[in-house]
Parts: sequence; C-alpha cells; structure tokens
Amino acid sequence: MAEPEHIEPLENIELEIDGRAVSVPRGTTLWDAARAAGIEIPVLCHDPRLAPVGVCRVCVVDVGERALAASCVRECEPGMVVRTATEEIEGHRKQLVELLMADQPARADDTREQTLGDGELRALADRYAADAARYPAAPASGRSLDTSSPVIAVDHASCILCDRCIRACDELQNNEVLGRTGKGFAAGIAFDLDAPMGESTCVSCGECAAVCPTGALVDKSVGVPLQPRAELEAVDSTCPYCGVGCALTYHVDRGANRIVFAEGRESPGNQERLCVKGRYGWDYASHPQRLTVPLIRREQEYPKGALSRDVRGEHDGRRKPGGLVDYDEVLPAFREATWDEALDLVAARLGDLRDTHGPGALAGFGSAKCSNEEAYLFQKLVRAVFGTNNVDHCTRLCHASSVAALLEGIGSGAVTTTYGDIANAGCALITGSNTTANHPVAATFFKQARKAGTKLIVVDPRYSDIADHADVYCRIKPGTDVAFYNAMMQVIIDEGIADDRYIEEHTEGYEALRTLVAEYSPERASRICGVPAETIREVARIFAGADGAIVFWGMGISQHVYGTNNARCLIALALLTGNIGKSGSGLHPLRGQNNVQGASDAGLIPMVFPDYQSVADDAVRAKFEQAWGRELDAKPGLTVVEITRAALEGEVKGMYVMGENPFLSDPNVNKVRKALANLDFLVVQDIFLTETAEFADVILPASSYLEKHGTYTNTDRRVQIGRPALESPGQARLDWQIICDVATRMGYPMAYDSPSEIFEEFAGLTNAYRSFRYDNLGPTGKLWPNEDPEHDDGPVVLFGDGFPTANGRARFVPAEWTAARELPDDAYPLVLNTGRLLEHWHTGSMTRRSKALDAIEPEALVHLHPDDAAERGIAEGDEVSIRSRRGQVTCKAHISSRDQLGAVFLPFHFREAAANLLTIDELDPDGKIPEFKFCAVEITRASED
Repeated sequence: MAEPEHIEPLENIELEIDGRAVSVPRGTTLWDAARAAGIEIPVLCHDPRLAPVGVCRVCVVDVGERALAASCVRECEPGMVVRTATEEIEGHRKQLVELLMADQPARADDTREQTLGDGELRALADRYAADAARYPAAPASGRSLDTSSPVIAVDHASCILCDRCIRACDELQNNEVLGRTGKGFAAGIAFDLDAPMGESTCVSCGECAAVCPTGALVDKSVGVPLQPRAELEAVDSTCPYCGVGCALTYHVDRGANRIVFAEGRESPGNQERLCVKGRYGWDYASHPQRLTVPLIRREQEYPKGALSRDVRGEHDGRRKPGGLVDYDEVLPAFREATWDEALDLVAARLGDLRDTHGPGALAGFGSAKCSNEEAYLFQKLVRAVFGTNNVDHCTRLCHASSVAALLEGIGSGAVTTTYGDIANAGCALITGSNTTANHPVAATFFKQARKAGTKLIVVDPRYSDIADHADVYCRIKPGTDVAFYNAMMQVIIDEGIADDRYIEEHTEGYEALRTLVAEYSPERASRICGVPAETIREVARIFAGADGAIVFWGMGISQHVYGTNNARCLIALALLTGNIGKSGSGLHPLRGQNNVQGASDAGLIPMVFPDYQSVADDAVRAKFEQAWGRELDAKPGLTVVEITRAALEGEVKGMYVMGENPFLSDPNVNKVRKALANLDFLVVQDIFLTETAEFADVILPASSYLEKHGTYTNTDRRVQIGRPALESPGQARLDWQIICDVATRMGYPMAYDSPSEIFEEFAGLTNAYRSFRYDNLGPTGKLWPNEDPEHDDGPVVLFGDGFPTANGRARFVPAEWTAARELPDDAYPLVLNTGRLLEHWHTGSMTRRSKALDAIEPEALVHLHPDDAAERGIAEGDEVSIRSRRGQVTCKAHISSRDQLGAVFLPFHFREAAANLLTIDELDPDGKIPEFKFCAVEITRASED
C-alpha cells in the first residue's frame, strides 16, 4: 500500500510496562505498545485490524488509577507506569471468562472452533482454569442455530456480543450486513433486518467467521473432515482467481492430499482479506472429474464436433442439470494412452503440419491461469519450435484494448499505481467495472477510501453494488463512453481547470485533443450518453479539482469494438489533469485473471516478445534469436479471434490449447464450434475435460494451480510465488514439464531443473523483471520494475520522472465517438451485456466444480429491467429465451431495477446458457478485442417459443 505524503513523524513518548522502558509514538494504545515490546495482553473484543471498542474488559491493565484501564483503547502517556498481569488483574480476567463461559452452550468436541483450536474464549478458559459452574447460565435467547448459509454456520447462543464480526464486516470488507438486534438477554447479532444469514445480503467473504473468538460464527467444512490446526501443514500461496492476487494460507492434510481450509494472510495487497472464491473455492482441484491420464480420440467412431448433445450440429444452448460436460457421453470418444504415446503423437502431428503447410498453419492458446514460467515456455514453444507468432491468451478477450492504448499513450501496458493507492487519492473514478463482483477484495479498499473522504465517481450502464457507495453515479447508455469522457474533458479545458503545467512539461498532442473535444459539449454528450449535462460538469469538476485522482476501469471499457478509444479517453483525462506520476493518482485497468498481467509480461501476445518487445524490431528479434538459438518470425501473429477465423477458413490447421476454453470464452460460439471441428489436429492440455477438449485429438492431463510452484503477477505488478498445496492426481503432470517434452520431441530440446531456472531465463530477457530471483521475492512478492528487490518492495507509483517513450512524453490520442456495430431494431430491441458473477469464474470449469460456490450460485439468470419484463409478460423466475442473430439460449429471468431499461445482462459462466452463443465476433481494429458488451437481442417467455 502507498504511504500518505507529507506526514511528519509523531513525537515519541516514554513509559514503563511491566518494568520495561518503552518508547512509542504519541497516540499509541497500551495494548499496541505492550505487543510491540513482546508483552501479551489477552483480548476478546479486539483485533489489531479493527478499531478498538473496549467492551470485553479482558485486556484491562493497572495504570495506577482507581479503576483498571482497557488497554486496547487507552493511549500511552509520558511517564506512565503500567502493570499488565498482577494478581488482581489475572483474577479479574478469570472472573470475566467464567461469566462468559457460563453462558456458552455445551458442544461436542468435534465443532470446528474446538477441533481447529480457533476458539479464543475457550483457550482463555483453559489458561485460567475457569470454572463456569460457579455462575448460573443466562436465560436462553430463543435464537436457533442458523445454517442457511452454504459456507458459514451461526450459533447465536455462543455469541458474547464482542462486535468483532460487525466491525470486520463494516471496517474491513465494508459490506455493512451485520448489526445488533434485541435487548437484554435477547440481544444478538443480526444480518440485515434480522434475516437468516443465507437470505441476507451477505456475500460470504467469511471475514466475520475469521475474527469470531467463539463458536458463534464458524466456516462450514468444504466436504472434508475437520482436523486440529496443529496436524495440518500451512502452505503460503496466492489465490488462483482474479488479478488482485490475494495472499493466503492453505491448511493441508498431506497424508490425505487435501486442503482442509484456507485463510487470508498479511500482504500489502489484501491485508488478510479474502472473498468467497479465495476462502471457499479451492476444492475444485480434488473434483472427481479431474483428468488423470492422457487421452487419444477414437477417430473413426467419434469425429470431432459430434460428441455431446450440446455440440452436435448447431449449439442450441439447451439447459442441462449441473451445466458441466457430460463425461459419460464424451469419454467413450477417447481411449487412454501412455504419456509417451500421447506426446509422440502430438509432436508428430504438429511437426508434420508445420513442415507440410508452413509455420503459419499452427497456433497456440496459452493461459492466464498458468504461471509466468509456463507462459514464457509456451510462447517460446510456439515461436522457436512451431516457427510462428500465432500465440495469444485471454488478455485478448479482456484488456487487449487497454494495453494497446496504454502502450500508445504512455509507453507501458501496465498500471501506473496500485489499487491500494486509492487511500491517498482525493477522487477515484471507477468505470465499466463491477468491482464488488470482479475484484471484491480491491473493492473493499475502494469502499474504505470512500468512508475516509475520497470522492467516488462510478460510471456504468448497470447499477452495480459499488454504485451504492458513490458520491456521483452516472448511468450512461451502453457504448457511449467516448462521448461522456470527451465532454468531461471539454468542461475541464473550457473552465480552465486543466493542469497546464503538467501538459506542457510531460505530454504531446494536446492541441489535437483540444480541437476534437471542443465538439463534445455536455449538452451534446447528454443526448448521446443519457447523463444530464450538469452531472457531466459536476464530475469533471470533482475529478479535475481533486488532490490526486485515480482511474480504475474494467471490461465494460475494454470489451468493445471501440475499446481502445474508450481507454484513450481515460488516459487523456488523467494526462489533462496531471494525474499520473504522483501518490494517489494514476491509471489502473483492473486485470481479470490471476496471472493475466504476468502472462502478458511473459510474451503470450502475438505481436511482442516478453516484456512487450516488438517481434518486428530487428535488434529485439536478434536478441531472442541468440537466446533461443532459432531464427524467429518477424511478422506479428494472429490474435485469438483471428486464429479461430483462420481455423474456420482452413489456414490454421493445428492448435495447441493450454488451460483455455475458447468454446465458451470466445464470441459467436457456433462459429468457434465449426472452427474447432475444422482443425486437422487439436491438442488440449487442461485439468478437466472442457467444452474445448471435446474437440481434441489428444488431451493431456495437467496440473492445477494448487499443485505447482511458480510466480504470478497481479494487477498491481506484484510478482508473487505460488506454492503447491496438493499432489497432482493420477498421471497428471506439471504444465512446464509437458511443454518441455513436446518441444524436445519436436526437435528443440528443452530441459530445466525447476521453475526458478525458467524464471531466471525469462527475467534475464526483460527490463521489468531482470532484478528478480525467487529468493528475493519474499513471502508477499515485489512490485516491478524494481532496482533493489533485496531491500525494496518496488515503486507503487510509476512515471513521476517521465514516460518510457522515445521522447519521455505521454501522448494525447483524440477519439471520436462511434455507434456500436450492431444496433437494436424491431426484431432485436434489447442490448445484451455479459460479465462475471462474484461466485464464479470465466467459463466455470473451476468454480462450478467447487461445492460451496456452486451451491451459492447454481444457475444462470438473465437480468432485465422491470418495465422490459412487464412489456413481455415475464415474471421473476420465468423460463425465458434470449435470441440474437447468432443463436438462442434459455434460462430463468431475474427482474432488477439495477439494470437499465432496454438492456439485459447475462453472465458467461454457464455452458447450458452460453452467453457467447449470442455475442458477435466483430473486433476492435487496434486491440483486436471482440465486442462482448453490446449486441442486439430479444427475450420472450420460453413457453411462447
């Protein structure tokens, strides 16, 4: 996290604690001072991450006054003499613990808080040999055990009203679901207006259970027996889901090869916080559908494209219970093989296609779920062995347009500051991002900053949860971002609140921008985007007038055919106001997958080598040719959708897909289906038999995130080490080893002893990573670029002294607003938007195999405005058909005023309601990203079809 600017160090004061001389900054509490001196003072209501309240009185100490003082709230004073464990104090604590234990219900020994040793109250009872029988139990509150949540059990009888859960919900996760209800003995915690936990607005982050000192709130077991914490191995790693990259610890039963539970750990990124996926979504790796042996297609009996009922002929989007690939139906199309047989076949077929049709006949899709080392080796395989730059990954489907605009505008494709730097910002603009679902832990810091005084502007067609916290929410019409931001810039320039000095010293191209945005008055933009002109003026003034402003954006900005123009506007807005290169300011495209930043850094992009070095640059190419010992192609390769089109047209004949599922993730699924079926040879390397793997000729069983060692780079540029918590099942192998075997069999020997050796080779070919080694990344990783990772965490803020461009200046790139490629009409009058849900991840191959996550959100729902629903006679929960010019899907309807009139939202995680059956495959001309956020559809009740 960034440190606040210009804060003078606090004056230190001297005092004595238990006979020790202590010096602490003024304002330090006695509890914190004692802790820093290595003196333990027991607490029940206090947690170091929470604001102290002093209600339990267990932490009292003697400061020489008439009454004992609660150390968690009492500040140190000069000359104070403090005693923390006198006979009187210990007797007081024992009596308090006995009173609390008298009210605790009798429980079996196998409850979670007892089994794991997490019960702080019971630990104190043991410490003081507390005799609870000395006091009568309190009258029963009448509140029963609440098991309505799939992940947390609530035992109201065990609650001691310490309020830690309430404060954790309010102060850390900032969800404000918990409170108190009742009076006297009937007092207790409540969710919303005293609803059952599972029916409340709780987002199942588990923070309340993590801080609870009793058994009142406990995580439910995720399908494995509970064991004492002392019997488990703690494995420090990072979360396998979004780009926030939360640091966590898996507690593992090595003997049984299973994770028992996970918890957040301290890191500059997440500060022990987790979301529902990180805390409860790890059991997918042990799902019985894991691939455990190589598979080869029975070609004569099962030609590609004729397997399951969902892919036979035209994909019709029919619903199927569970929504997963029907293994009983698909597996007969394959036979088991040895690794040697499978690898020999892969190498022979790919080599033959390369030699017969040329390197351009091959292509590879890498994965942002894999490590930096695996991404580096995969692109090296495609370039040095296949002989082509036809390699890409999911960044093409999420932030390719952002990267294109950033490289063009500021010379770097990564964020210029961390998401935690919002704590130092006067204003934050969040646009095209449902952060509470897509980057939930980052969103906790956004909400926290808002409470501390940061002005929050949210711009989005959908009223997502983060809009509840906004100072100003702007509901723009879908696809009108450029008009809105051009009008903001017109106001800033017209009212003289641009940072003229910054523009003069650090930018170029300003006059062209000024000329263009002069055409976008707030009144004109209002007619386009639907936001009142005065609101546009208001947000422009807030943003330009703030003492530091950060722009955060997501796929609502990037996933358009004009996504690069959207990002150009945001970059220009930051440059225009001087909001790059200082604390509390900058540009932050929130990266989607756990390693999409790292995979891009490692070269899984068709037009650049690792570290964004152009394949067309002769000097750069010579460097990599020398390092890899092969002549390399100077022509930029095809992108994801271009590869699919080339496969459909017969130009790309062989593909290697590692950890990607283009059948569901790419637009216009029916075209993808035909393209995959048209390939001469397809090898899929994955952990499950995905929809894409149904089309494979060879399937290679790979390792899950939880089974491998490697580095991962989060959205902040933080390079962290992921460590194996599990052994791979059956014959499944590590991805990097499989890549090496394929390369070697194709005549290019690859041999490494470890991922750290691969990382060293990769880092040595870059500027951003060159100073890193595994042994200097530390327990929580380091930010790149970093000149001294042995002693420094790395720069939070970049480009305070200029930009990595030819002349050191950033470039304004003006952008005209253009309408979407496919507009609504009488036949298809609604606009479809697609995106993620909090509980699920991309094509669902992981999260839909997680018991907890699937239980919370088991099926697809299409979200639509009440007036649109009423016009069509649709009620909540009705089965509806959603049709576009490309396909049709069926699912249930969810009616919500959070969705804009005339627009609908469909999550893209569900095979049985595949959103990408409907989307169009038009591409942004610069970023080559597909249009996922705007296509024309119609919805009808399914019974009317």
